[in-house]
Amino acid sequence: MLIFPAIDIKNAQCVRLYQGDFATAEQVAADYMQTAHSFKAAGCEWIHMVDLDGSVEGKRVNADIFSHVARESGLQVELGGGIRTLEDAAYYFERGVARVIFGSAAVQNPALVGQAVKAFGAARVAVGIDAKNGLVATRGWLDTSEVTYLDLAARMEQLGVAHIIYTDISKDGMLNGPNLAHLQALQAHVRCRVTASGGITNLGDIAALRSAGLYAAICGRSIYAGTLDLRAAVLSSAP
Repeated sequence: MLIFPAIDIKNAQCVRLYQGDFATAEQVAADYMQTAHSFKAAGCEWIHMVDLDGSVEGKRVNADIFSHVARESGLQVELGGGIRTLEDAAYYFERGVARVIFGSAAVQNPALVGQAVKAFGAARVAVGIDAKNGLVATRGWLDTSEVTYLDLAARMEQLGVAHIIYTDISKDGMLNGPNLAHLQALQAHVRCRVTASGGITNLGDIAALRSAGLYAAICGRSIYAGTLDLRAAVLSSAP
């Protein structure tokens, strides 16, 4: 299982949120590149990054930061937030980003996701499914749809999507464990590689996710709060 340490960017700063509430944004690191280098030093191969401003505004906002990390950190960058068009995806691929995440677009324009898979390959495209009480949220988690996370996952699989990132918003940033029940239901529902996000707190959570057969785990606040030793997490999740 892979470990994806996370950096969320808002107003060009490294922040974390509680349950997706932008009013709770808290700066957790002074320098995004120094933080990325620390993840590399801990043994990580990937970094998960989110343009929080872009997710709300529906466009690229902090693009220079993500391009810089992709070029200079030695990590493969998985990026979400504000990616709404094929042009957005191509822009980031041209600047070294390894994988882009479609979130709101998967609900509002699913055909676009299928086009992206055909244009760029399934390995370079992920769909972020963020849910409140099992219903998919969009636009930086500000809006909730009537689509269930399982129904959206099945639709995305039909379009050729191979990577799904599932976040239970109620767990995000709370350091009280991931929603294993939802993750296991998702694993049973589709054949996609599933990445867990939200609530991952300690090595016990990492062990539980690995035992459940998850492809990857995204770790954010737990790293910054010191409840998860990143190097130990990478070592414990290795094949």
